[in-house]
Parts: sequence; structure tokens; C-alpha cells
Amino acid sequence: MSIALIPGAAGGLGRAVLTRLAARGVACAAVSRSAERLADVEAGARICADVSTFDGAATAVAQCRDQLGLPTLLVHCPGTILLAPAHRTSEAQWRDTLAASLDSAFFTLRAWSAALLAAKSPGAAVFVSTVAAQIGVANHEAIAAAKGGIEAMVRSAAATYAPHGLRINAVATGLMDTPLAAGLLRSEAMREASAKQYPLGGIGSADELASLIDWLLGDDAQRVTGQVWSVDGGFTAIRPLVR
Repeated sequence: MSIALIPGAAGGLGRAVLTRLAARGVACAAVSRSAERLADVEAGARICADVSTFDGAATAVAQCRDQLGLPTLLVHCPGTILLAPAHRTSEAQWRDTLAASLDSAFFTLRAWSAALLAAKSPGAAVFVSTVAAQIGVANHEAIAAAKGGIEAMVRSAAATYAPHGLRINAVATGLMDTPLAAGLLRSEAMREASAKQYPLGGIGSADELASLIDWLLGDDAQRVTGQVWSVDGGFTAIRPLVR
């Protein structure tokens, strides 16, 4: 039986990924820095750890190994949304954005890859990015920098660990209808305005993205590594037809 480590499992995307993986028999370790947010998450193991720190990420991997076994699968879901231009972004906001996204991604990758290398085990990991890392979107400077770092990290790590049988990919999403984005979709007018940005229209769902993540972790994607897959309704590739 495969075992997956899912930092950020208490969020909308993390829960959707956990449901998808559990449905095909994967044992999942849900990770969050908040024990309260994990209370209603159905998982094989619930691990309270702050993966934005060196020791917290190591703890998450170690506890997963102790409770379920070696996590050959990794889905990194933590993140945040900060909409502010650079000149209105405080140092604390900048640090928090980097910690939630880039620091946690790097420290988790480090701890996970070290465990698999020690066990001489193959594995697959997926990290979550954003369309704002691929195309200029106003007021996204901090989150674009953090997620852009993740995409660069994924490509380098894929090259480093390919000889060891570790596949590492990323998915870049547009706006999704999750609790994290609730403030941006709190009215019907805001929802309609957001949907018009996407050539295919509408707002993405966590389950749609979880479906791709599930595929990237599976055997059908065994020749795929070092890629960033866009799930954005055409946002980064084509312009919407304005009528």
C-alpha cells in the first residue's frame, strides 16, 4: 500500500487530494500546524507540525514513517493569498508569504527526499503553484515570488533526484473555489468578475486540481517529471474573447 504525506491537508485542496488518494487505497498522513483544523480530517494519521521550519518538516516525515510507514508520495498544499502591491506589503506579510509557500516547500522536499534516498525508494511529489508565477498579475508580487521559487525548485530537484527514481512536478492553478479564496468570491458580482478573466469561464474547483495531482502521483505518469502543469481555464496561454 502506498503512503502519502500531505502538508496543508486541512485546507480545501488538501482535503480534496486526501479524498482522491484515499479512494484508491493510499494511506494518507494529514499535516497541519493547527491540531484544531485537523480534528475533522479523515486520514490514516494526523500530524501537527509546522513544515515552514527545518525541524517541523523533519518531524512530519518522521511521524508519518512511525505511524504509517515511509511516505513515497508527497503533495505539498500549504499556501496563502496576499493581494497587495510591493509598496504596500509589510515585511511581516512578505516573510509570512515566503514561509507559508516557499520555505515550507523546500524544507518538506528536503526531509522527504532524504528519507527516500536513505531507504533507496522511488517516489513522486507534487507541489502547488499559481498562474501569477507564470504571467504578470497586478498586486501579486509576494505570492508570485514565492510560487515562482517553488517552480524553479521543482525543476532543479527533478534533475537532482531523477537518477534515484524520484519524480517531482508542480501544478499551477488559477482562482479556486476554496475557503482560502472565500474573500475574493464573497459576492455574486465578485464571482462573475473573476470568472470573466478565464477564457473557459467559471471558477476552478479543488477536486479538478486534485484529479490531476492524483494522476501525476500514479503509474500512468511514470515518465513525467520536472513539469509545471497549468490548470487555469486558459488564463496563462490565451486571451478571453471579450464581447
